[in-house]
Formats: sequence, structure tokens, C-alpha cells
Amino acid sequence: MPSYTVTVATGSQWFAGTDDYIYLSLVGSAGCSEKHLLDKPFYNDFERGAVDSYNVIVDDELGDIQLIRIEKRKYWFHDDWYLKYITLKTPCGDYIEFPCYRWISSENEIVLRDGRAKLACDDQIHILKQHRRKELESRQKQYRWMEWNPGFPLSIDAKCYKDLPRDIQFDSEKGVDFVLNYCKAMENLFINRFMHMFQSSWSDFADFEKIFCRISNTISEQVMNHWQEDVMFGYQFLNGCNPVLIQRCTKLPENLPVTTEMVECSLERQLTLEQEVELGNIFIVDFKLLDGIDVNKTDPCTLQFLAAPICLLYKNLANKIVPIAIQLNQVPGDENPIFLPSDAKCDWLLAKIWVRSSDFHIHQTITHLLRTHLVSEVFGIALYRQLPAVHPIFKLLVAHVRFTIAINTKAREQLICEYGLFDKVHSRGGGHLLRERPGGGGGPGAAGLREGHLHVRHAGQEGLRLPRVHPDQGEAVRVPDCGNLHGLSPARGSELRPVRLVLLDPQCPPNHASPTADSQGCGHHRADCGHAARPWPLLLASGCSVGAEPVPGQ
Repeated sequence: MPSYTVTVATGSQWFAGTDDYIYLSLVGSAGCSEKHLLDKPFYNDFERGAVDSYNVIVDDELGDIQLIRIEKRKYWFHDDWYLKYITLKTPCGDYIEFPCYRWISSENEIVLRDGRAKLACDDQIHILKQHRRKELESRQKQYRWMEWNPGFPLSIDAKCYKDLPRDIQFDSEKGVDFVLNYCKAMENLFINRFMHMFQSSWSDFADFEKIFCRISNTISEQVMNHWQEDVMFGYQFLNGCNPVLIQRCTKLPENLPVTTEMVECSLERQLTLEQEVELGNIFIVDFKLLDGIDVNKTDPCTLQFLAAPICLLYKNLANKIVPIAIQLNQVPGDENPIFLPSDAKCDWLLAKIWVRSSDFHIHQTITHLLRTHLVSEVFGIALYRQLPAVHPIFKLLVAHVRFTIAINTKAREQLICEYGLFDKVHSRGGGHLLRERPGGGGGPGAAGLREGHLHVRHAGQEGLRLPRVHPDQGEAVRVPDCGNLHGLSPARGSELRPVRLVLLDPQCPPNHASPTADSQGCGHHRADCGHAARPWPLLLASGCSVGAEPVPGQ
């Protein structure tokens, strides 16, 4: 009778082993074997990191082995098992490897193909075509699309990290490392003190040294000692974390009225500014993406600010990039001067600090979050939904999207969510960014809003009533009178812009009215009853403005 040697490798992650019963079946071109229990007497099988071998004897010749079926059945209680791979030695002495690298939960059966990369056109046998189709159908049920918020790239359909499929969650070690590294960062950076510094005004430039007080490496010491210098400022555009915004200036922008006379003390080649542009020695960094963006207003006690600067850079005779002109906003004018190296030391330094702050916001929200994390997740989900494990592109890319979906889900749950970390420390904010998205649209009747004057009025003790602005939007919306209006802003240009009504101070029990006759009020809307303040989105069309009548007695 033919005998096969089966080698089973269990993952080395924490809790990867199992005490459950493991059954194996071989599917060949000439037939299928019965289920064989993989078990060795007086031996603890399938321990974490173990590689166990078993002899499987079959009654009849199976031909070329196409698939392996693995079934797990409960021993005492459900015990997840992480299977790395199975290697099969045939009676002819050939070795076939069947990679798995996933968790087997409950009493599931999984079917594995050998690890050779195959396109769909390579599958000539019906059973292989069927396996490819069923694998994709199963994955498409697990990995579903969801629009987390309008305008964001599509993400995985999971409300929180625990809803993710087990195979794309962090390994236990990775999760522990995540927590330990976070705690280490808190210790090294004195993060509690550092966060407090963000919530109050800094009194001296020496406060910056507090950030680096516990970091001791060459790079941080170099930055700490030279951060005020123009050479270090220009160096960071090419060698910092966001070297994607700097561009060679081929024409001076019309909204930056800088002249040769203004910057001639910085031009070392004794040429005009226009000649330096033609020679390719002038570079520009334009933060126009931040123009018109509302600042973070989640904490009414902390004023936040944003700039949308234009920074002109010069390649000097030493082949170093240095700044020669900075305008902090996009529209030139008397209230928006151009700062120069010849200005007072503190004025020039503060202008550079504003540019570096804007660079941070672009890097965090666009370069890093959007174009790295969120866009990569789209490819990751599509990879799992559309390509089987034997596809060569899947084998090539799967390692590069490992943990991408997991870390993004964590970010949506804790970082950029409403009242998350971005709302606490980021001048642009996180959760409220989603409700005040520039150019935002959507919602019933949003495309048909008419131009006109929208007035938010206080309706006595009935709460705040938003008048109907278009028939498509239905009846007026009633919002609980739980606080003050905050964060209202008119539309800009011709774009629709969401405006939010934030009900402040959710910890204070509001002075709320009894339920009205139409049951739209709430007589028990109190913080101590589990109710919380909520923002309410409101769309304004071009030309609209917002007004509010004062509340009597307040």
C-alpha cells in the first residue's frame, strides 16, 4: 500500500499550537483518501513552533496529489491553530509543499493547493478550477468593502479591530510590541508633559529642547543643535520625512510677489531672481492644500491655528538648499507680508516654524495617512478578494500588505475618529475633519440646494430647529438644546461645505425641555443618563450664510 510522509509545521506565534484533533485527506488525480487522524502516541502534537511528521498509508494509488484537506475537531474546547505549511513526501520520493500561513478556527475544514504559482489558464483540471473559485468566494464574504466616511478611500467592512478576520489581525507578539513601544515612547519623550505643552503657550524657544531631553542619537542631537539654521531648514525638505513637496521653480507664482531687490542678499551668484529661476537654482514648496481649511475646534479652551505658506528656496554656491522668502498665506497683501532672512531673527525663525508646522500637517494627513496607509488598504482588500493564494501576484504582494488593514482599522478606531488622538493634539483635528471636509457633498438633496440665506434660530424651549432649505431634504431637523453653537462657517466659493453644530460640554446636564407634542423633544437627555453631545452636519450652498438669534438669559 502506498505510504506518504506528512510533515506539519505549526506557527511560532503565541497560542499558535492546539490540542484539537487534526484530520488529513489527500486528493489526487486518481482518487481521494480517507480521513487520517494525525496523532502520535504519548506525544504532544502541534505545539507552538513544532514541526511534526506522520506516515499516512492509503489503500489505493492516488495519482498526482492535487489538494490536501485539513479538518480540526474540538478536543476539550475550541482551540485556534496557526498552520504554517504541510510538506508531503510521495512514494516516488518527490516533495510537495502546501503553504497555509493562516489560522484555523473552530471546527473548520480548509483545502490547500501546492505552493507553485499558477495563473487561471494553467488550471486544466476541474477540481483545481473549482478550488480557485471557492477560495475567492470565501474571501469575498470575509473581506467586504465599506465607505468609512464620504470622500475617503474604501476600507474593510469592520467597525472595530476585533471585527477583522483573524488572519489579518496583529500577531500576539506584534500587539504586545505595539503596546510596549508606545509605553517606551511615553517614558522617553515624557509624553504627558509634552502633551501638556501643546495645550498651553510656549514661553521660550528653549521649550523645544524639552522634546529631545531623553533622546540620545546622532540625528536628534544634530537637529537639536542646528534646527534654527537655514541650512538645516532646507536640508529637511530633502532628507526629512516628507520630501515630496519640494519642486523646481520654473516660474515665480503670481501670488508670491517677491522681487530681486527683496532677496538679493541671499543670491550668491550676483544674478537676478529671474535668471536664477532659469538656471534651475530656485525651488518652491507650496502648501496651498491647507488654504481655507478650518482649524481644530474640539477644545474651545485651546486656540488652534493653520497656515498655508509658500516657501522659496535657493541652491547656493555650496550646493545647499536654503530658504530665501516665506509668505504664510496664499493671498498677498499688507496683512500677509513676505518674510526674508534679512528680517529680525525671531520674525524669520517664526516664519520657518510655521512652514515646518504646515509640512507636518501635509505629511501626517496626506503623504502618510492618505497616500500610504489608506490607499494601500484598497489594494490589500482587492488582493484578498480577487487573487487566489496560488496567483503569482498574490505571492508577490501579500507580504507587503501584512498588517496594513489592521493598523488602519486601529487608526480609524483610535486616531482619526471623533474625539480621537488627532482631535486632541492636531491643529487640523481628526474626527471633526470628516464633518467639515472642504468640497464635501452628499446627503439627500445636496446637489439641489439653492443659494440663499440660511438662518439658525432658537425656538424657545423646543430646542434648535434647522429650517428646511430645499424640499428634497424633508422636514426641519430638530437638535437637542444641550449647549452653544460652535464652529459655524459659511460656504466658500461655489462648493458645498458641511457646517457642524457641536453641542458642547457633554459632562454638564443640559437644561432640556420636556417632550413636545410631536415627540421630537427629549425630557431625559442628560449626560448622566448615557446621552452624549453629538455634532450634526449641515450643508450650505454657495452664497449662504449662517446666523443665530441670541438665547434669552444666556
